[in-house]
Amino acid sequence: MTDHVRWGILGAAKFAREHMGPAIHKARRGRLAGLATSSLSKALPFTEMAPGVLIFDSYEALLDSPEIDAVYLPLPNHLHVEWTLKALEAGKHVLVEKPLAMQAEGFDPVISARDASGLLAAEAYMIVHHPQWQKARELVQGGAIGKLVRVSGAFSYDNRADAANIRNKPETGGGAIPDIGVYIYGATRFVTGEEPQEILSTEIVRENGVDVWSHITARFPTFHYTGVVSMRMAPWQDMTFHGEGGLLRLTAPFNPQVYGEARIELHRPGGEMVEYRFPAANHYVAQVEAFNASVLDGVEYPCPLEFSRGTQAMIDMVWAKDRG
Repeated sequence: MTDHVRWGILGAAKFAREHMGPAIHKARRGRLAGLATSSLSKALPFTEMAPGVLIFDSYEALLDSPEIDAVYLPLPNHLHVEWTLKALEAGKHVLVEKPLAMQAEGFDPVISARDASGLLAAEAYMIVHHPQWQKARELVQGGAIGKLVRVSGAFSYDNRADAANIRNKPETGGGAIPDIGVYIYGATRFVTGEEPQEILSTEIVRENGVDVWSHITARFPTFHYTGVVSMRMAPWQDMTFHGEGGLLRLTAPFNPQVYGEARIELHRPGGEMVEYRFPAANHYVAQVEAFNASVLDGVEYPCPLEFSRGTQAMIDMVWAKDRG
């Protein structure tokens, strides 16, 4: 490694092809250097995007290569811990898709391996790298809406027609909460800096052993939380932070540019509304650039595994409450 990070991707997943591969290719101080796939047809879009990218016929071959410094891991959820540990053992930095683990305790061996190796391992929780979320945290914690009373979140899409999708399969760690609950739960924690004290209620609908719709309420130290996530509703995204002196709303909180333009609406009493717009920011690129800077310069990574573990701990609390 010299002045840039040489990235490899384990598997030619659709998300890697459409989002993270291009982000790695575009990010400053990084280069898409390798892809592990046995399918030449799946490799083609990557080679067209990044001519010269090395194609490995197995995950192990990529991890063994001295031409790779860091690995992006978009495998199905149930494989994340296993291959993150293998990558660290091979001396590679790792950015792994969320959720890294299916229970909070699953993060612990990865945190230990990260610390023992001195390498960077992080969950690909991209939203905290977006300036809209950094601004939202600044506004809420800076008192722009006064004392916070309520946080509400919603994130939905409809994939019922895609039965083969890993999100619809229990054996691959599927479900709406593991897939998108992490966003509304983690965003609440990120903006407020608080952790849930108690899950007050759960209403969860399951199909084929995975959650497809849920409504969760929780008590945090200073506010009440309510959130809905679903894989069986029309696409919708919204996060609202409601205080005694105003209301903050993010209109495209999780998939800006795809779902819509990232905007923050700051509503104040009397009908005043201040709008913050972020039309060009790409949180995938920002995430990779933050990772590159941490690897190359040793600066603190903005979203450590400990933060991601906290979001999974909230999910674990939801499961425990639902079981009664």
